[in-house]
Amino acid sequence: MSRTSPVSRRALLGAGTALGVGGLLTACGDDKGDGGGNSSKQGGSWAFKDDRGKTAKADSKPRRIVAYIGAAAALHDFGIECTGVFGPTKLKNGDPDVQAAGVDVDKVTVIGNAWGQFSIEKYAALKPELLISTMNVSPTLWYVPEESADKILPIAPSVGILTGRTTLTKAIGRFAELAESLGADLRAAKVTAAKKRFEDASERLRKAAKAAKSRGGVRVLAMAAQADRMYVGDPRDFTDLRHYRDLGVQFVTPTSTAKGGFFQDLSWENADRYEADLILVDKRTGNLQPAELRKSKPTWARLPAAEADQVIPWFNEAQFSHAGYAPLIERLAKAMEDSKKVA
Repeated sequence: MSRTSPVSRRALLGAGTALGVGGLLTACGDDKGDGGGNSSKQGGSWAFKDDRGKTAKADSKPRRIVAYIGAAAALHDFGIECTGVFGPTKLKNGDPDVQAAGVDVDKVTVIGNAWGQFSIEKYAALKPELLISTMNVSPTLWYVPEESADKILPIAPSVGILTGRTTLTKAIGRFAELAESLGADLRAAKVTAAKKRFEDASERLRKAAKAAKSRGGVRVLAMAAQADRMYVGDPRDFTDLRHYRDLGVQFVTPTSTAKGGFFQDLSWENADRYEADLILVDKRTGNLQPAELRKSKPTWARLPAAEADQVIPWFNEAQFSHAGYAPLIERLAKAMEDSKKVA
């Protein structure tokens, strides 16, 4: 979880972007979720059935929306802006956190910027008409503190979109449905162009993975780095990695993970436990990045992929939109095209 202070273990292992159980869609164009029951007739009442199975209702389309920053970023890409946000939004110097993506962080009210922070007073003062968050596991809303949820949730209707234990295309599709219900035009040129770019990028990655396999294979390891531990991601538990794996990318799969899945944590002395030709490093705030690792972790510097500079960022909690994921898939495709077997 991206934050401006070191990542808490609970939040890190929760890994909000992304996880996955169940079959991954292979067709990139199938973006319709199966929540059903959504309506938003102009001038009439509004309703949306979320991934908890609950239907949020209002007399008209909600306008004063407060959302987890990742959800706000996804909605922004579909043309819907939020009034307030919570979650990693601003760095200590005031710059946007990587998870803010296209959201103008100076035009939204931040009611909590780190794990466990959620100002009920600020939230209520915004007179919210809708609360939106993602979910790793239903029905828990990401970054809505469980200990105060009974005070937060009665203030306004809420929507939870499942981004864990689902597929990338389905998660994006559910945000598209939600955005459309709130007034977004999914036929707008910007939106359709982003979808095509996503589909083209996915096809490029499929071809790159196939070509890499013909060259002897490129094994990819996804990881997060903390001062004391190295966390190896399980591709079965991350929605984005599952999508990439379905397109043919060969991932390192850890032999075990912590309770709840997502990562296996290793001491830095055991950083070479798994052979990898390409490494994806968690870009979220609070995680060590390759330049820091090279200076401070000798075992990292000796890894074949690190020595070959076959390392790229892993945006573990990118916004679930075509615009959000297309450039990430393109970056991975290029890395697969350029990488050689080194392990």
